Amino acid sequence: MTDEALHVTARITGVVQGVGFRYWTARKADELRLKGTVRNNRDGSVQLVAEGTVSDVEHLVSWLHSTRAPGRVETVDFELSEATGEFDDFRIID
Repeated sequence: MTDEALHVTARITGVVQGVGFRYWTARKADELRLKGTVRNNRDGSVQLVAEGTVSDVEHLVSWLHSTRAPGRVETVDFELSEATGEFDDFRIID
């Protein structure tokens, strides 16, 4: 495992709106020093884009799959790629 920068784009489904999911995901991202965004999609899913070290991104993806994530996560579909450096912080988008 290296500390090179990694970009993750994820679509999370289940009971993930109206349960504090974006708030707690943003807090977890801040804790891991990740940068990016999280927002609700019209179809009831949540969209997450985050960048950070490989280990921190992997930790966030593991957390999303765990029972510690708020609500009831059914699926986490994600793609990994090289970080773009486009974010300055982590934000919740309304």
